[in-house]
Amino acid sequence: MTPRTRGTILAMVCVSFWALIPVVASLGQKTLDHHQFLFWSSLVSFTVLATSAIFTGRIRKVRCLCPKDWLHLLALGLLGTYVYYLLLYLGYSRAIGMEVLVLQYTWPILMVLFSIVILKERVSIRKLIALTLGFAGVVTVLTKGEFQSVKLSNPGVIALVGLGAACFALFSVLSKNVKKDPLLVVAIYFFCACIASFVSMLFFSEFAYPTIDEIIPILINGLFVNGLSYLIWLIALKSTEASYLAPFTLITPVLSAIYLVVFFDEPFLLAYSLGLVCIVAGGLVNSLGLRRDIPT
Repeated sequence: MTPRTRGTILAMVCVSFWALIPVVASLGQKTLDHHQFLFWSSLVSFTVLATSAIFTGRIRKVRCLCPKDWLHLLALGLLGTYVYYLLLYLGYSRAIGMEVLVLQYTWPILMVLFSIVILKERVSIRKLIALTLGFAGVVTVLTKGEFQSVKLSNPGVIALVGLGAACFALFSVLSKNVKKDPLLVVAIYFFCACIASFVSMLFFSEFAYPTIDEIIPILINGLFVNGLSYLIWLIALKSTEASYLAPFTLITPVLSAIYLVVFFDEPFLLAYSLGLVCIVAGGLVNSLGLRRDIPT
């Protein structure tokens, strides 16, 4: 097996895990609210990642982190593994899964915009096309193809999901400059999510144990979706070029949509299909590396 083939297989395993987020978020919140579900999932994720760091010896690198490093990593963890997931899980518990799914995967498009503003990257033709396709996809899904009237199942919650997507896009851009060991960094991210979700659970909800039916979704989410998938992804990136693997991750929202239809019998409207196609197409265009640039 060639390194590229191995990397492709590992990337597809990650995609299959990430696409489960709508399913585990719905099944894991039968009695738990989004604060409680996030806490238990983050606890599992942190335990898995911290244990991996200990067994691989990378935990020793924590001594090399200065207070500034800790502040930086905890701030990023708060943004990308707490706020993002809290708003995302809120969306899947109170809104239509397909609407949440499409808003969730606007983050790659928003990341392009943030990279232009924050990192001062040049505005290229491909980035403009990607942003246009992404925006068209969002509008198509949210209006269900009826552009003359916007009627959302839960506008307030959907807006929060969009805010969460923006947070993850910002988190991704700001994380580009992090030079520390990836496994240790991700463990710290979920440590932050674990602490923050525990505090918010006590203040805005209450401590609660998951039911028997919720334990399996929580374990799947914490162990595979937010835990081992990070390790598998790191191995995949070492196997071949990141630019080669990037388009495979864009299969995630399509596979998630299939999961929602299969597991929850949600209607798959033509507008949803067109919206997903637009967003995936936008991501693909952005990964093609067209070289015609427009000076900023």
